[in-house]
Amino acid sequence: MQLLVHPITRRILCVATGCGATHDLRLLRESKTAIHPDTELLADAGYRGIQHQHAHTRTPKKASKHHPLTDTQRTDNRRLAQVRLPVGHVIRRLKIFRILKETYRHRRRRFHLRVNLIAALCNRIPIQT
Repeated sequence: MQLLVHPITRRILCVATGCGATHDLRLLRESKTAIHPDTELLADAGYRGIQHQHAHTRTPKKASKHHPLTDTQRTDNRRLAQVRLPVGHVIRRLKIFRILKETYRHRRRRFHLRVNLIAALCNRIPIQT
């Protein structure tokens, strides 16, 4: 399941679902979600490589054995995580519903509809700060 969430208002803008375990970037490409070219996209490490399609994308930098992160890269990753924190709260609000928390055991035909309805409910619930 893929979510596009506005980080300030915490509203779910778009939901895309896939069949089975699907990589995040592949799900984004297959869903053909249109993102305006001037929009800044804040993504997690699962979307590494999206910079080729969307120029204004920020993903965390990855350290390797031979190339450790510099202090500036580490602080950039921390800032990005702080900005993405409200998105994690939205995901937590979605997973309150058992249908999204546990294994889905019904027919897949209406799963996307149910996810959209749950997203609409979460958008209607007032946010407590």
